Amino acid sequence: MCGLSFRNITALAPMVRVGTLPMRLLALDYGADVVYCEELIDIKMAKCQRVVNEVLDTVDFVAPDERVMFRTCEREKDRVVFQMGTADPDRALIVAKLVEQDVAAVDVNMGCPKEYSTKGGMGAALLSDPDKIVAILQKLVSGVSIPVTCKIRILPSLEETVSLVRRIEKTGVAAVAVHGRLKEERPRHPLHLDHIQAAARAVSIPVIANGGSLDLVKTNSDIEAFRRASGASSVMLARAAMWNASVFMEGGPLPLEAVMEDYLKHAIRYNNHAFNTKYCLCQMLRDKVESPLGKQLQAAQTTQEISEAFGLQEFYQQIQDQLQVKRNSLQSCSQLEEPLVEGDVTMMAVRFERREYPPHITPKMFLLEWSRKEKLEQPLYEMVQRSEDRSFQSTVTVESKKYRSTLWEKSKKFAEQAAAVVCLRVLGVPEGRIGEEDSGLVCKRKLNGTAEEEGSKKRHVFETQQEADSAASGDSTKSQKL
Repeated sequence: MCGLSFRNITALAPMVRVGTLPMRLLALDYGADVVYCEELIDIKMAKCQRVVNEVLDTVDFVAPDERVMFRTCEREKDRVVFQMGTADPDRALIVAKLVEQDVAAVDVNMGCPKEYSTKGGMGAALLSDPDKIVAILQKLVSGVSIPVTCKIRILPSLEETVSLVRRIEKTGVAAVAVHGRLKEERPRHPLHLDHIQAAARAVSIPVIANGGSLDLVKTNSDIEAFRRASGASSVMLARAAMWNASVFMEGGPLPLEAVMEDYLKHAIRYNNHAFNTKYCLCQMLRDKVESPLGKQLQAAQTTQEISEAFGLQEFYQQIQDQLQVKRNSLQSCSQLEEPLVEGDVTMMAVRFERREYPPHITPKMFLLEWSRKEKLEQPLYEMVQRSEDRSFQSTVTVESKKYRSTLWEKSKKFAEQAAAVVCLRVLGVPEGRIGEEDSGLVCKRKLNGTAEEEGSKKRHVFETQQEADSAASGDSTKSQKL
């Protein structure tokens, strides 16, 4: 299988809450050859929709609740490895095929000992079920065109570790990463180099040594020494890279303040969730988290406030201005298609893009308020589901006329919104998109989230509104959607 090589490389290891796009780009800036994303669970990823984000120039994988589960960009396309948590071969393949065109390889987490990973038989729980390991890897290798790898921890005896990596090799994977600790052990425990050495001798595929950050790798020059000592083909770094990603740089490291600024610039450019940005910066500060800068960082609630703590407020505003110009340009260039009438239904090829609307504003809300203003009956939505991929399509009836998008959506909510967009555009009624003049259709009471018809009590967090950062209260490991 052609593609990404795992021989003689230095990689950024997969780290939960750390391996998001800004950290991966930072590692590439400093010399990493390959970067792994954080472990993403197959059940959640399988529900995602792939969205091309033309404002950020990214590809986003968006969950039904509108969170961006995985964000990537062209810069890393040939060097990013998508790591998933899975215990099901079929579901693993669904996710791998979903991301296949946007990543360089897929990896299965078989070593994480944390409960969120091991529950359901994922992560290190797979180590006790070699048959399932083989089934998952074989399914992936035969089902996708990009390389497949896995990351394991060692087993209690050398013989067991060697036996496992040999079985893994026979599945056709491109490489195996070996963390030289048992699943019960933690970073404070010494690394078992003999297990990594034995694994490397036992197979012909590249073995990637992992687990040396605390004792063996503190500077760039230590990476090669760790590779030689482990007998492995390549090295994967987690905490050493998290603390100061310039460990990948020959002649490094750079001062921590410079590294943090470089990271923050990526976070600003790619609209990383403020809570995730804050978490990663705090990990870099380590024992300096109670310093004046650390205290200011901890108090920050928005990306703008984090930028101010690092003296990057002008850079932050410059990026926001650039994004707004691009957003406006995309909207002005968007040409509305001619509607198609089929029977009693008027249709257009419209997809609901949540990033085009402010928080709490939706086309359904505008259509409802317009109907009330015109003293019409409330819009009626009818839903159908396509069996082959479980996608949805909605038809809305307004004043005895029906409107529908010809495109199918991954969720019922988005399907209804798309239908509302078609209706509003055909009628020439404002739909609430960013950049539209205030139509007066939705009053402040509605904007404050009291429109029960829309279920707008739930807060949506989007890049398009700076103040939304301060209101964000979701999973801090996820980037917010544009």
